[in-house]
Amino acid sequence: MHHIENKSDGRQHNVIPFIPDGEFYFTKGVEAFQKRKFDSSIKWLVKAVEMTPKDNLYKCQLSIIYTEVGSYHEANQLLTKVLQSSDGQYTDCYYLLANNYAHLGLLNDAKKYAKSYLDKEPDGDFCDEAEQLLELIDFDEDENNDWDLEEEDELLIYQETIFYHMDNMEWDKAIPLLEEMMTLFPEHKLTKHDYTHALFFSGYKDDAVEMELDILNDQPDSLHSHVNLAVFFYELGRIQEYERHIKGLLNVYPMHEQQKLRIAVTLARTGVYHEAYARFCKLSKSIVKNHLSYYKWYSVTAYKLGEPSKSLSLWEEGCKKHPNLSQEEGPWNV
Repeated sequence: MHHIENKSDGRQHNVIPFIPDGEFYFTKGVEAFQKRKFDSSIKWLVKAVEMTPKDNLYKCQLSIIYTEVGSYHEANQLLTKVLQSSDGQYTDCYYLLANNYAHLGLLNDAKKYAKSYLDKEPDGDFCDEAEQLLELIDFDEDENNDWDLEEEDELLIYQETIFYHMDNMEWDKAIPLLEEMMTLFPEHKLTKHDYTHALFFSGYKDDAVEMELDILNDQPDSLHSHVNLAVFFYELGRIQEYERHIKGLLNVYPMHEQQKLRIAVTLARTGVYHEAYARFCKLSKSIVKNHLSYYKWYSVTAYKLGEPSKSLSLWEEGCKKHPNLSQEEGPWNV
């Protein structure tokens, strides 16, 4: 108990301290959220969850704000905990998970949770949204599966050849093939991203940025657009724009190893070494060892973080598998 002495009359007054509870922090968090002060809202709601860990409503509200700021991984961790602790009673979590997985590009998981939501809540608040999400996923799958075997073989040959030229930074050889591929396989979306990447590093920087921004405008959740634009803006010294795109990538954890590698390389080449190192360590080497960029940027990251022996080992191994790497001056000069 605190005591404050009244100097004027010498009397003492007992002051009952205000001890905030979870509801107080939750209310403050919701108020901040309504004002779109997301950083403040997250701080208040994290405190609310800490104060009242069994209140699943607080966790759900916090997950919604994480989704709003693009922290899909953190949102999903909270929602999964809610489902586990409530035996699936918080059914809205199924839709919220589906939405987050769709943003992350994990469409199988998104589909699974959207169907679970509709099974459990056929007349729920998110029915329309869940059905629209399933329609989008089915449309995307139909597009991607609309190939015959002959087309697949031809596509594979193009992809393998372009992959080699891109990995070895042979832009003059990659660009004509990419242009052919965009004509022959217009529905293959990754080609455009490879094309803008090759354009940028061939010196057509403004064209590459403009083209990638156009793609992002049509596909706001495109992982490949955010990867490319993070690199482009970093190289151009437009740091505020770079930070907007790299911030989104920090919260994305793809399922496929090639996508994981793209994010790790992007983090490394833009100086986010600690996060890049964590990503490189989790990669399946047997899958990504055919990428020169794996050895190069993993080696650079290790060197920048004070691990010269590991850096040199990676560089030497990379040179054996990818002779073109030996033409570069080493991780200490990157």
